[in-house]
Amino acid sequence: MTKAKKILFVTQEMTPFVPETDMAQMGRYLPQAVQEKSREIRSFMPKWGTINERRNQLHPVIRLSGINIVVDDIDNPLVIKVASIPAARMQIYFIDNDDFFEKRKLAVDEEGNEYEDNAERAAFFARGVLETIKKLKWSPDIIHCLGWMSSFLPLYIKTAYAEEPSFRDCKVIFTPATKKLMAPVPQNMDGIIAFRNATISATRGLGEKKLGALLNKLGIKYADGIGFLAENDELKSFAEGLGKPCLQPVDAEEYGVHYPNFYDTIWNIGRVEEEEG
Repeated sequence: MTKAKKILFVTQEMTPFVPETDMAQMGRYLPQAVQEKSREIRSFMPKWGTINERRNQLHPVIRLSGINIVVDDIDNPLVIKVASIPAARMQIYFIDNDDFFEKRKLAVDEEGNEYEDNAERAAFFARGVLETIKKLKWSPDIIHCLGWMSSFLPLYIKTAYAEEPSFRDCKVIFTPATKKLMAPVPQNMDGIIAFRNATISATRGLGEKKLGALLNKLGIKYADGIGFLAENDELKSFAEGLGKPCLQPVDAEEYGVHYPNFYDTIWNIGRVEEEEG
């Protein structure tokens, strides 16, 4: 069995840049554990407005910034920033945009209300990551997407970006969000998703009217494997019904044991048959 050597992590949260949650802990310690198993990693997250750029020593990467990403017919400039966690020898890329992230919190505002454009923010983030990876000329073997902000990536990788050299051979793991967005699916979801051959038809049959539930199922539908952060019988049944290999929750101390093996298993699905053929 060959090994998945290059792992891209795309997470909505990572400590110490945002307050500690289970997702933020996973976003921080899973990449480190995998890197310590001699895998090459890269990590991306949104540049939430709550992140102090000076304290965390973020700085812009001009050569990777400057393109516009169109979401629902609106041009949105993409800005890339970078910081590091020296103790873990990890570099973190941040996806930024004044309208989607500047001076704004994660899923909810100061009053606890969900942002009306959360779906647009997730679509922009997903495509921002993929366009940046293309510019880096780095081809991951596995892309591990963590949380609702990353839920469009599996869809785009399997449709709009399927023939891009950077993603043609990669496999995708999705970790569903544990905190659901309870706002209804926006009426302009067709325009939000639309890019190349990715269309609203991707959501057909998912049967969800809440945004969070829809994004979780969309991520599962287009991923090659599912790594759960918390027990969820409904999503587990949904994933298994689609034939998706699942890794149930593991303690952080065991990340380096279970996830490299899971990545290798997913990476090798179908590969033996292709090589023998």
